[in-house]
Amino acid sequence: MAAIDVAGYVAELKDHAVDHGFHVHDERHFVETYSLRQVWEVDLHPEEGCGGPLDLHLALEVDPRVLLAFEDVVADLPEDEDPADDYQFPLVFTWALPPLSNGPDLLVLATDLAGIGGPDLPLEVSAIDSYAQVTDAAERSLSIVAKQQVSLARVLGGEELLCEVLDQCLAVSRYLLAEAPSWLDA
Repeated sequence: MAAIDVAGYVAELKDHAVDHGFHVHDERHFVETYSLRQVWEVDLHPEEGCGGPLDLHLALEVDPRVLLAFEDVVADLPEDEDPADDYQFPLVFTWALPPLSNGPDLLVLATDLAGIGGPDLPLEVSAIDSYAQVTDAAERSLSIVAKQQVSLARVLGGEELLCEVLDQCLAVSRYLLAEAPSWLDA
């Protein structure tokens, strides 16, 4: 029997995201047949952003080698001892907006978002300017990415609920929702 239930953890994470003001739209689970690597994906956004321009995509990457190594450690531990916090899965949050006709200054946006995310939620801000035709103005597609680590020892102990991370993600989402109308106006 598995030491941790990854599917159960993802379901719990989705429920917890709802408790923190998010609305969950979709969930996907992918398994690579050769390596058995898995990815759990969840699409969500703030409750007040339904039908809005902002998408938030959460992806939990499950490496079977890390999971099996953690299970071996847990199996060899005495019942009263907790495993070391050496095993983690990456969790990636990705915010996306539609092409912006009046895109923001990336340095200003990155600075503003750094103040919201703080040191515990470092955010990568990037943009791609695209031209439909050479005579058209550029349309900027914006992407913001935050990477976290999910501790398997804390998941096993029922402690890895990511409350602070979800609160920070909600604050970032609300900031982007508030600024999006000015970026979308021509």
